[in-house]
Order: sequence, then structure tokens, then C-alpha cells
Amino acid sequence: MKAVLARLRWPLPALLAWGGAWAVFIGVQSLGAAAWLALVLACGVGVAFSVLAGTWWRRGATVLGFPLSLALSGAATLPAWAWLMPLALLLLIYPLNAWQDAPLFPTPAHALRDLARQAPLPAQARVLDAGCGLGDGLKALREAYPKTQLHGLEWSWLLRGLCALRCPWARIRQGDIWRADWQPYDLVYLFQRPESMPKAVEKARAELKPGAWLASLEFEARDLQPQATLRCPDGRPVWLYRAPFRPRKG
Repeated sequence: MKAVLARLRWPLPALLAWGGAWAVFIGVQSLGAAAWLALVLACGVGVAFSVLAGTWWRRGATVLGFPLSLALSGAATLPAWAWLMPLALLLLIYPLNAWQDAPLFPTPAHALRDLARQAPLPAQARVLDAGCGLGDGLKALREAYPKTQLHGLEWSWLLRGLCALRCPWARIRQGDIWRADWQPYDLVYLFQRPESMPKAVEKARAELKPGAWLASLEFEARDLQPQATLRCPDGRPVWLYRAPFRPRKG
């Protein structure tokens, strides 16, 4: 079901979110609940669907579409503070500094299944998913490295909690991937964006021990010579680099 939703063309995810939010709002009120509670639960639908949006403005539109339409419709009388709830929910799942890095891009299923052949790791090696989101990357890493110690680091408290529920076999921590120490890990996995890759390269150069791996889905480290390049089932590349890193030739 998740894969089907993820393939929906924009603006269908937003339309489904808005329709679902209205259904929840009307349904909760019909049960006699307070209007502010109905607003919070309905906005939760928008937040849930926002993870399918690939850009910040689409996520914002998905979350804020329902409360804006409710305000314009005049269908409910709410205290002034209640209108801050949609923004609070948006900041809960997407803290401000998280918008500076990658949005919530889920790693596709089986995207890393061939990783162990190119980057073999011993049993009990430590693997970090830096920015683990809801845990899709950790699930893909577990498929590749079932005997390693898997760690996830996520800035959002809400996403960290959901990831821990989905991946009870991994150690999930809340924190900033740029302040955390990468030195203890034998492999660091990233699904960032092109603008943040130079920062990731600088950190990997400074902290990863010799022999450790840096794996990046889709976006390459342009200054480094890759050790290998894999292809996901959907055709996207997985770039592999090994410390000490070699500068790109040419």
C-alpha cells in the first residue's frame, strides 16, 4: 500500500490528505468531540500524508491545506490558539533544522541488497543510517547486513519514535547527524541531497576510520573517487566510498 501511495502523481497525495482530513474532522465531531480535538486529529492525517511529498512546499501544502480550507469555510468555531496546532504538528515531524538537510526521502525496498558484495563487513560491525526517518533505510541495511549492529540517528523526536517501533532490532537515537561522531562506525549510509553532500564528505574525511565505508543513495560525492557504484531495482545509483578517500580523477 505504501509503495502505491508513494507513486501517486502530485497533487493526488494532497487531495487524498485533504479529503481524509475532512472525513476525520466531520466523523470525530459527529461523535461529540470538541472541535479543537477534531482539528488536531484531522491535521494528523495531513502530517501522515506529507511524508509522501518530495519537496518542502508540497509537504507544507499537504499539511496546511485542510486547516486553511476549514478557516475559509467557517464550518467550525475554534479558539485562536487552536489554529497554531497545524503548525505545531508540522514542526514536530519536521523540526526547523531538518529542513536544511534532506526531506523525508524513504529508501526503496531492496535498494541495498547487493551492498554487502561490494562493501563486506564482519559480523557485529557497526552501521549507521544518518538521518533514518521512518526506518526504510535501516530495513534495507538489515537485508544487506543481517549480522551487524544497526544504528539510526534522526533529529525529529516523532520520527525517531516511529522508527524505533518499526525497527526494534536497531538502536535508534534522536540527534543531529552533523554533530554526532561517525568514528565508531564501519559504514555510514546517507540519503541526503546534492547540497548537503559536500558537508557529508568533509565530516567523513575527518571522522571515518581507515577501511570504513560511506554509502550514498542517488547523490554522489563529486570530489571523491567511488570504490564502486551499485544500481537499485528502480535504477538509482548507490555510491560507495572507502576511507582513506581518494580524490576524483580528472
